[in-house]
Amino acid sequence: MTAFAYRDGVLCAEDAPLTAIAEAAGTPFYCYSTAMLGGAYGAFADAFEGLSVDIHYAMKANSNRAVVRTLAGFGAGADVVSEGEMRLALSAGVAPGHIVFSGVGKSRDELAAALDAGIGQINVESVPELEALSALAAARGVTATIAIRVNPDVDAGTHAKITTGLKGNKFGIDIEQAAEVFRHAADLPGIAATGIAIHIGSQLTELDPFRNAFTRLAGLVEALRGQGHTIDRLDLGGGLGIAYQDEVPPSLPAYADLVRQIILPTGCRIMIEPGRALVGNAGVLVSRVIYRKVGQSRVFLIVDAAMNDLLRPSLYDAWHTILPVRQSAADTPHEPVDVVGPICESGDTFAVQRQLPQMEAGDLLALTGAGAYGAVMASTYNARPLVPEVLVNGENFALVRKRPTFDEMMKLEVSPPWLAAP
Repeated sequence: MTAFAYRDGVLCAEDAPLTAIAEAAGTPFYCYSTAMLGGAYGAFADAFEGLSVDIHYAMKANSNRAVVRTLAGFGAGADVVSEGEMRLALSAGVAPGHIVFSGVGKSRDELAAALDAGIGQINVESVPELEALSALAAARGVTATIAIRVNPDVDAGTHAKITTGLKGNKFGIDIEQAAEVFRHAADLPGIAATGIAIHIGSQLTELDPFRNAFTRLAGLVEALRGQGHTIDRLDLGGGLGIAYQDEVPPSLPAYADLVRQIILPTGCRIMIEPGRALVGNAGVLVSRVIYRKVGQSRVFLIVDAAMNDLLRPSLYDAWHTILPVRQSAADTPHEPVDVVGPICESGDTFAVQRQLPQMEAGDLLALTGAGAYGAVMASTYNARPLVPEVLVNGENFALVRKRPTFDEMMKLEVSPPWLAAP
């Protein structure tokens, strides 16, 4: 299912032409589809129907408050990795008890904020963090419900920069040390360590890594219970991939069957934390061609979006399908072009020798699969304003994050007293 399709020769988001949104919002801009957010969440809910599984949206994929609120309206909780994400989730209407606070480097201030907000579960990733949380909870006279994140040493088979479940990764506690850490947690005040969490990586396209990790996790539950620990919740993380080019990710029913076969027999409450799989295909980045530059060996489409707006191609060599917003005729000849941005970096490239119909200055194009790790990773490099974001619902669309003006950007900076005003 896709909500991005051509109608009368114009690429639309649901029933809203991207040309009309570009006129209202300016370019570049991100556009998200309510229908696709709902369809993605519904697919997870259907796959786990009849099971006690809580779906917590991993906000690091896209923390736009309107997106979070939309998913919360469908029934999703939130998985957050910073105080900022926690505050966004709360302001979007996610109940504190339906929030999981993850992250390898939570500061004491962030842990205190989570305790004060009554966050439902804190995933602890190191002994120093465990001890800091204990001190903060004891000082408040509260008990923190935690899961200890273990590193199962499973190769996710994904890009090296987004794998998180190997011994050499910074995340979690080595699974061989888990028993020792649980014993330590049992002796600390203000701590109720009743859960285990894992997350082995992002953009997984095979089930075997999940099978291996889940099997190790179920074995750990049995071992810890044998040592007298109460383990009643398992946080399986996320990681399911989407199709950007020719990937064939596992089906949700097949993934759910793994959970039924391996995790359900533990009798634990189960949590999953999809991010990309919920929002990735629900968004596009729309950009306008500034120039068509013809060189001796290359044709360049220089567009007004840049690597600061969508970092994935530069950071991960990631593929995003590129579509002209105005549909070309079936017999239109294509040409190999490099689609590049205006930033002074050779890495500011979205596609190399991509076959596209001939496009000229002023034409619009859309990069698909941009709903995850797009706007959320954007920066103001080259003093470029952050990209606005638009949410579509049927024929209606609304600006849900505005583009800051240059004056607004400059007001964030303050001159020191020893520099004279210009």
